[in-house]
Amino acid sequence: MCEEKAPLTSSEIGSLWTGYMNDSMSKQILGFMLKYIKDSDIKHIIQHAYDLSSTHLEKLITIFKEEQYAIPNGFTEQDVNMNAPWLFTDLFSLTYVNHMSRVGMLTYSGFTAVSYREDICDYFSECLNETNKLYNQSLKIAMLKGVNARHPYIEVPKETDYVDSKKYYSGLNPFASKRPLNAVEISHLYLNTMTNSIGAKLCLAFSQTSPLKEVQDFMIRSKEVSQKHIKVFVDALLNDNIEAPHVPDVAVSNSTTQAFSDKLMMFHMSLLMAAGIGNYATAGAASQRSDLMLNYERLSLEVTRLAKSGADIMIQHNWLEQPPGTKDREKLAKNKE
Repeated sequence: MCEEKAPLTSSEIGSLWTGYMNDSMSKQILGFMLKYIKDSDIKHIIQHAYDLSSTHLEKLITIFKEEQYAIPNGFTEQDVNMNAPWLFTDLFSLTYVNHMSRVGMLTYSGFTAVSYREDICDYFSECLNETNKLYNQSLKIAMLKGVNARHPYIEVPKETDYVDSKKYYSGLNPFASKRPLNAVEISHLYLNTMTNSIGAKLCLAFSQTSPLKEVQDFMIRSKEVSQKHIKVFVDALLNDNIEAPHVPDVAVSNSTTQAFSDKLMMFHMSLLMAAGIGNYATAGAASQRSDLMLNYERLSLEVTRLAKSGADIMIQHNWLEQPPGTKDREKLAKNKE
């Protein structure tokens, strides 16, 4: 006799819902990219990513039906115009998948950490492993194509050392010299430069193809914020005589024909902003120079405000699908017969 499964916890319900929304969005974007990609190596990676999203959606729908869980609306073929002209170059598509697989690894590791039921844990663990393999494969192709920006090389330490002064954490005084960046700080500055570069390119593509002025304005403002943040990170590196990242030339086309629905584009930006805020929080906590900590804090606040304005636009147009939640008990009590 089969043991009855335990009810889904709130964290599992939220993780499954988020996973469905993300994969349904990814499937539409990757499907559009596949139509125009010429490079066989890159097309193989994009096809693999598309197949993973499709398989994840099938498994999630099975779980939803078994749990009598309302299947989210998410995104469908109606959110993509397959007749629109090409929008993304092959190299951009490759860089996009590499970046989103990095986001996916962080997301799935978080889902796995807050899941309890064996079948749900197994599902998210499998997704994490698949996404890790996708990241490694896309990274390998990017390196072969010469479009992967490596972090800079520094001298390997020959001996251990300890912080011998509180000055190690200083950095706010503009008239005092700052200590050199350490390897952890360089790593985060590089990563956040690259993620903002990808975000800026997407904002450019979305702004020129959206028919709505408020969405165009939001995307342009988001692009400007990304470029501003890139300058902050690059300046921190250059001031320490560290070479700035060589951002790959991953352009988008000049097409102004709408390829994706405004609902999908706005959701995508909210996903990237949430990931960016998480990156900044991690970087700020890992950095030991006070000027870097302060930069991450204020830039994170700027992204939060921008995300709030994006959410307001989505609510205004009824594009923001509500995550599962509890009932308002006071409202139920007041409205009962």
